[in-house]
Amino acid sequence: MESVIEVIDLKKRFKGFTLDIPELKIPKGFATALIGENGAGKTTLLNCIAGVRLNYKGHIRYFEKWQDEERDKEENGVREQIGYVGSGLYFLPQWDIGQIEKLSGLLFQNFHPERYQELCRELAIVSGEASGKKVSELSDGNRMKLMLAAVFARDTSLLALDEPASPLDPVMRERLCEMIREYLDQGNGERSVLFSTHNISDMENVTDYAVIVEQGRVAEQGFVEDLKEKYVLVKGEASAAEAARPALYSISESRYGFEGLCLSENLDRLASLSVSLERPSLFQISVAVMKRNSQIKRGSKA
Repeated sequence: MESVIEVIDLKKRFKGFTLDIPELKIPKGFATALIGENGAGKTTLLNCIAGVRLNYKGHIRYFEKWQDEERDKEENGVREQIGYVGSGLYFLPQWDIGQIEKLSGLLFQNFHPERYQELCRELAIVSGEASGKKVSELSDGNRMKLMLAAVFARDTSLLALDEPASPLDPVMRERLCEMIREYLDQGNGERSVLFSTHNISDMENVTDYAVIVEQGRVAEQGFVEDLKEKYVLVKGEASAAEAARPALYSISESRYGFEGLCLSENLDRLASLSVSLERPSLFQISVAVMKRNSQIKRGSKA
C-alpha cells in the first residue's frame, strides 16, 4: 500500500492523556476517516499531521519525504500541498468573505479566486448584499462551508479536515461527500483526504479507509471493505446470548434478543446456535470497537 503520510513513534502528552501512535500509514489516493469518541485523540493526531501542532515527539513522512523540522516543511512545499480545515476559530471573526479571498491568495500560490467565488455561491454561504458579512455574523454551518470553500479553491494533494460534517445539515453533508469524491477523482490517484468524524453513518459512503482511535491509540484500522469481511454481525434470541457471548467481539443485549460482532475467524464457535449473520456497516464496526476500548462504563441490560 502506497502511503501519503507515514507516522512513526508519534507521542504527545497532556495532563491525564497521551497520544501514542507507534506506526500509522494513511493510504494514498483514498479518503481516510479518523473515528473515535470525544477525547480519543483524533484532533490532536490530525493537528500533528497537518502541522498545526508541532510540539510532539516522533516522525511524520509526507509524500514519501521525511520532514521533522518546520524549515523542511516550508522548503519542500508541504504546506502548499496540504489543505487544512479546523474545528476551532479558523478565520478571525472580523474578516469578511472578500478579505478571506485576498488573504488566501497572499498565503497560498495555488489558491484560485474564481473557484472560491463559485464555491461560495454554490454552497449558498452568502448572496447579494450579504457578501460583506463578517465571519462572526455567520452560523456555525456557514462558517464551516466558508472554510471548505477556501480549501477546495486550492490545488492541493492532501486535505486534512477536522470534523467537517459536524455543523452541517444533512443536505450539505451529502454535498460534502460529493466534493470529497470529486476531489479524489480529479486527482487520478494522486490526491488523498484525511478527515475526522462523529457522523459515521453520514460519511460512510465516502470512506475508503478507517482508523479507529481510542484512548490515544489506534484500536483498529483497514480498508472498509476488508473490515466488513473481518467482522460479521450476529443476531439471536435472548436465550442464546450467554452461549454466544464467549465467541463475540462485542455484544448488546435486551429482553428481546442480542446483537453483536464476531470475528469471521471465530464463526465456527457459533455453529451450534440458531443465529442470523449479516454484513456489518462501518458504523456498527466502529461502535463495537469503541465500546470495547472505551473507558465509559456501560449500564445494565435494557
